[in-house]
Amino acid sequence: MSKEQFESIVGRFPCQVHWGDCDPAGIIFYPTYFRWMDAACWAFMESAGYGAKRMRAEHLAMPLVSAECQFLAPAEHGERCEVRSRIARFGGKSFVVAHDIVRDDGTALAKGTETRVWGRFARGPGTPMK
Repeated sequence: MSKEQFESIVGRFPCQVHWGDCDPAGIIFYPTYFRWMDAACWAFMESAGYGAKRMRAEHLAMPLVSAECQFLAPAEHGERCEVRSRIARFGGKSFVVAHDIVRDDGTALAKGTETRVWGRFARGPGTPMK
């Protein structure tokens, strides 16, 4: 897949706010957004042909080196949401995934980015990366 093809993909990852995702005030607890962004990134890579099984078989990795999130509106228990992910930047060895998290009614809840690096394990998962 070319860089241009990769950058044209928009991943859509459905999610729902569950009881355990909420803080005592009854709204989404902020770490949930980071968990959703990570899961959405892996689903995005799967849709581009780089699922976990292939990555393990080819000794590939994409460790997270930075993550940020801006919280725009609260989400409450039971609400359905969607994480929309796309490649915002490709660098020499790293790439940035941009995520927009929206409620089913279209309300923007959060937006964030993840910076990841492409890596390859020397002799398979669990060995040093080269």
